[in-house]
Amino acid sequence: MLSIDLSGKKALITGSTRGIGRAIAEYLASAGASIVITGRDRSRAQEIAKELSDKYSVPTFGTSINLEDPNSVRACCEEIQSKVGDIDILVNNAGITKDKLFLRMSLEDWEEVLKVNLTGTFLITSFFVKDMVKKRWGRIINVSSVVGFTGNAGQVNYSTTKAGLVGFTKSLAKELASRNITVNAVAPGFIETDMTSLLPEDLKQEYLKGIPLGRFGKPEDVAGAVLFLCSPLADYITGEVIHVNGGMY
Repeated sequence: MLSIDLSGKKALITGSTRGIGRAIAEYLASAGASIVITGRDRSRAQEIAKELSDKYSVPTFGTSINLEDPNSVRACCEEIQSKVGDIDILVNNAGITKDKLFLRMSLEDWEEVLKVNLTGTFLITSFFVKDMVKKRWGRIINVSSVVGFTGNAGQVNYSTTKAGLVGFTKSLAKELASRNITVNAVAPGFIETDMTSLLPEDLKQEYLKGIPLGRFGKPEDVAGAVLFLCSPLADYITGEVIHVNGGMY
């Protein structure tokens, strides 16, 4: 019987104080990986880190990051490196939305989402990938979205970043494959999180009609796909996107 053992691996999951990110952190911790939790609130990140450490008896570390600020990103990465060491598994999960119809979308609405969802991913990956290259081992998983493939009214900025992550994933996978570093993405559909809970009930029911499995996804559904991509079961998979959407796309 195959089992997933990530003991000895150190995993950084951005945006992991809640929702999909937290579920990913929990799944990787359950497989034995050391975990780094990040979010905007340092105390909240430290609280989640302690919970995972107590539950799974793995080393954890929690810290804050502001992905809109390159200086904050660098300071956070340097802190992680000094306290935790090299990162083996990087899950670029953090992202924001600033939904608005395009005709009303300001340059600020556009740039803020790009800074966090794309530039933030670039900065964190570029910091930690160097050590992966030296060790000739690494796993990078980027969290995209179904709307990066289908588009969505009111989400031109967000959909653009999620489509951009796919190009980032596929291109970086080609560059790093010779160093035994795989780069993949997961593209969640409608997942029940704090973010989606704010949508009107009638809109949610409309979305539900388009999901063949007949239910919304849970953060754990995405976490399972990420755990698979981090595991030896996926050693020969790179440059791919796993769609986790119940059949809606």
